[in-house]
Amino acid sequence: MIKQFCFLFFLLFVFLLHCSKTSAQTPAAAPSGPPNITAILEKAGQFTSFIRLLENTQQDDQINTQLNSSNQGLTIFAPTDNAFSSLKSGTLNSLSDQQKVQLVQFHILPNSMSMSQFQTASNPLRTQAGNSNDGEFPLNVTTSGNQVNLTTGVNDATVANTIFTGSNLAVYQVDNVLLPLDLFGSSASAPAPAPSKSEKDVPTGSAPKGSSDDASVDTSGALSVNHPAVTMLSIGVAAFAAVSLWL
Repeated sequence: MIKQFCFLFFLLFVFLLHCSKTSAQTPAAAPSGPPNITAILEKAGQFTSFIRLLENTQQDDQINTQLNSSNQGLTIFAPTDNAFSSLKSGTLNSLSDQQKVQLVQFHILPNSMSMSQFQTASNPLRTQAGNSNDGEFPLNVTTSGNQVNLTTGVNDATVANTIFTGSNLAVYQVDNVLLPLDLFGSSASAPAPAPSKSEKDVPTGSAPKGSSDDASVDTSGALSVNHPAVTMLSIGVAAFAAVSLWL
């Protein structure tokens, strides 16, 4: 009877071990449906401040509408949370609602561009914020090998990573918020050393829809310590050890 009891616990141990390995190796499901800029940034993580700015200016809806109702492509330069933290305190709060919209639009090109296309792009790049040919919102691009740099006349930024590419959308991570000359050229709102956490200037408003404040997504698929399979596995091992000692 005791041998049968031990054998059953051994089978339970093997079964739970197999289940835990299978679950840990299962990849996260890829996003489906039409492109959604908020979902793309949430999945990438590190873009909570930019997501809030998109939502507060309603540019997230505008972007999704353009992507899903026309063949017109878009390129979006997405600054990280660290980029927003590096802004001088009060930079965003000093802008009117319309200027915040223009700031977001300055990070958007009205066509989809691959990394290789930046090599031959003509300056200034045309953004959705205004007519750069008339000196409004100029954005210039320079390349060095595979590195792409952007300059606004106020500050510079580097394209650090490709977040998403699709048939009509390209999203790139940039290491600084692009400050347009038309809004910041004569002000003292240029970037300064990062303030303490209590002084971070991030857009106000609710957290991104359907996401936590840090907007990070764990795609590792690994089991946490509180996973039911791990709990059952621990119980099975403990019981098996107890029975073995008793024998």
